Amino acid sequence: MSALEQTSRRGPEDLRLVTGRPVPAPGRGEVLIRVAAAGVNFADISMSYGTFGNGPTPPYLAGLEAVGEVVALGEAVSGPQLGALVIGVGSGAFAEYMVMRAAAAVAVPAGWAAEEALGLVVSYPTALAALKHLGRVRPGETVLIHAAAGATGQAAVKLAKHYGAKIIAAASPAKHDAVRALGADHVLDSRSAELAAEVQKLTGGFGADLVLESAGGATFSVSLAAARRVTGRVVVYGLAGGEAQVTNWQLVYEHPVQLIGLNLGALIQATPQLFGEVMGELFALVGAGVLGPARPTVYALTDGARALESLEKRETAGKLALLCGRPDLR
Repeated sequence: MSALEQTSRRGPEDLRLVTGRPVPAPGRGEVLIRVAAAGVNFADISMSYGTFGNGPTPPYLAGLEAVGEVVALGEAVSGPQLGALVIGVGSGAFAEYMVMRAAAAVAVPAGWAAEEALGLVVSYPTALAALKHLGRVRPGETVLIHAAAGATGQAAVKLAKHYGAKIIAAASPAKHDAVRALGADHVLDSRSAELAAEVQKLTGGFGADLVLESAGGATFSVSLAAARRVTGRVVVYGLAGGEAQVTNWQLVYEHPVQLIGLNLGALIQATPQLFGEVMGELFALVGAGVLGPARPTVYALTDGARALESLEKRETAGKLALLCGRPDLR
């Protein structure tokens, strides 16, 4: 099979197409899928630089999110069945075939094309957990959403609107119209040096009740300054702009806010019941039409490095997909 291999820790520039690799065999409790499309996520970029927690050591087959047809079953697998169209996470998603845990393989909603399901197991549950299950958003509260034009950010805007929140979205100016069309009440320039002050002004000096923080770097300090003191929650689920630090002195005296970390993998392992609640609510929202099929920007598998570099440079909006096989599957 063909696949994309990360050969160094220098980033996406060293993502290489390899051919003639053996098709992996599913182990106990696993299924093999013929990949139709793979999702491109910031986690893939972090892995390529070696900054992803407990990430793989190069060389490795890249990618973690894929959708495709089940073509082989490992031992002790009662479902999904052969021929089912599923989406899930695993290692080596940027390839023509990938193995994933059968228990974590999620059926693609009826009528959705393969690439339209991308986000169901990464972007959507991250946004929902950050906003409601950990962020505890309530109707009428103000939510600041960083990277609002990205896949997770767009999902968060739709969800926040559904739950009755007032939305302040941060994005680059070229993406403001797209974010506003999703339902944001206010859209601010994510690169503005006055971003925290603008949020404070829009909230009458109180600050945002909830901040969804995925930007990292210098923006992390903006998130703390923009949050409502004492009762404000800052949910951190990404560090696209790099690492940032906060001290206990700052949390006691300068930014007395509630700081919450979110890693989807840790949530699944540590609180499977909570993750089940997240996914149950997610598919109820899909069924109700609150969240619909993704409309990703698609790249050929051979253009994988270019897709990751575009995401890293913030040149894209919404979900990105690599077409690895048969995107026409339904």
